[in-house]
Amino acid sequence: MIMKNTVDRPLEALAAKIGDALLSRCEFLVTAESCTGGWVSMLVTSIAGSSAWFDRGFVTYSNEAKQEMLAINRQVIEIHGAVSEETARHMVQGAVRNSHAQAGLSVTGIAGPSGGSVEKPVGTVCFGWLFDTQCQTETCYFSGDREEIREQSVCHVLGGMLARLERESDRG
Repeated sequence: MIMKNTVDRPLEALAAKIGDALLSRCEFLVTAESCTGGWVSMLVTSIAGSSAWFDRGFVTYSNEAKQEMLAINRQVIEIHGAVSEETARHMVQGAVRNSHAQAGLSVTGIAGPSGGSVEKPVGTVCFGWLFDTQCQTETCYFSGDREEIREQSVCHVLGGMLARLERESDRG
């Protein structure tokens, strides 16, 4: 018997709330993930009925994958780095453009234990959200080991998507 990670239960509840909000709008979600390696997509697809609101997920761990799957111009990564708000913006825009979704999220970061620098230490994670043609980005600095940084990233990107969906429904 496979035991479910107890960490995923509250994250699944968060994903389910996103699904409810998207269902009420008859819209779909797409994900573009790097350092989280598909964790967001796994949580979303663990929700029964998620095919009614989740279109697809892109796991673009390498720079080449970001370029090939999301059509990110090589210069964006060369100039700003794979872990940057600019790359996160291009990731979510490319994901939406290459899907049937109206809402998207992206995450790219340095989960460690190595790979950090003075400018971008381990724990630096950049996020992108695209909703109602509005694209927003953010950078966070998380602490902990690799798994803790990834978990915090998943929680933050899902929480950010839900907050944006709820703000929009409050306006409507």
